[in-house]
Amino acid sequence: MKTNLRKYRFEGGELSQQRLAEMVRITRQTIIAIERGHYSPSVKLALLLAHKLGTTVENLFELEESDYV
Repeated sequence: MKTNLRKYRFEGGELSQQRLAEMVRITRQTIIAIERGHYSPSVKLALLLAHKLGTTVENLFELEESDYV
């Protein structure tokens, strides 16, 4: 799964990983793992992240071709 989380953090005024983590009540390490593609967030967390960044889940996360097999 591809993530655009970092892109949207910076489009929102260079929001730090720490600040975004605090906004959705998770750790900075979780934000790092999501941005690196090492962790797939729950539906609830994906919705919270999208809401806080003023976008949609579909804009934050995209399935890659390999995800379909």
